[in-house]
Amino acid sequence: MNRFRQQFDSFLPTFRRELGAYFATPMAYVFLAVFLLSIGMFTWEAARFFDTGTADLSPFFVWHPWIYMIFLPALAMRLWADETSAGTDELLLSLPLGMPGLVLGKLCAAWTVAAVGLVLTLPMWITVNYLGDPDNGVVIAAYIGSFLMAGAYLAIGACISALTKNQVIAFVVAVVVCFLFTITGLPMVTNLFSSWAPQAVIETISSLSFVTNFQNISRGVIDARNLVYFASLIVFWLFVNTLVVGNRDGA
Repeated sequence: MNRFRQQFDSFLPTFRRELGAYFATPMAYVFLAVFLLSIGMFTWEAARFFDTGTADLSPFFVWHPWIYMIFLPALAMRLWADETSAGTDELLLSLPLGMPGLVLGKLCAAWTVAAVGLVLTLPMWITVNYLGDPDNGVVIAAYIGSFLMAGAYLAIGACISALTKNQVIAFVVAVVVCFLFTITGLPMVTNLFSSWAPQAVIETISSLSFVTNFQNISRGVIDARNLVYFASLIVFWLFVNTLVVGNRDGA
């Protein structure tokens, strides 16, 4: 128990430090402003939200994977690459801090900023309830799924950031990796395998998609498999992140 506590005793200091760093610079404010502007434009203009004539937030949630694919790697790219380029990573890793808590604290700080962005979209939900009678249980499920999906995207971005000292490279590589996880369940990908691969293989490929798993949750069906999928992705990329940073420390 004491060993476990030692590994995670660095969580709160790291979380406070990183969260403060986000809001001490314009980064968090720019992210929130552009995120809200983008998701509003896609919902109102691209999805023609009012033209649907139904009290349904699906035109709002359908864009979340695609917006997250771009914006969340941008939010995560500084987590480790900034430390490496500034040379502060050597000082940070020389301190008697538990590595798992350090990695988790950085991720949760970025995740908190993303959560603030989600909270700021609540007026959309309030407006829909004012204009109609939506299924609020489905909306709550969709928000939960969106929050978990944001954590998975950020876990990928944070891990990629630990692999390089260049934030731009971290951003580009993370977007590519996130893009692959986003499109795997789409017909344009599964059709490439449908002519020769067994159905079990196609279903496995489809199950790896952010879009597929998020759509299941956003319909109001909180399946344990979808929750395990996002949780497993977060844990896996956190584990890889810990290994990458730990090996750097050992070097």
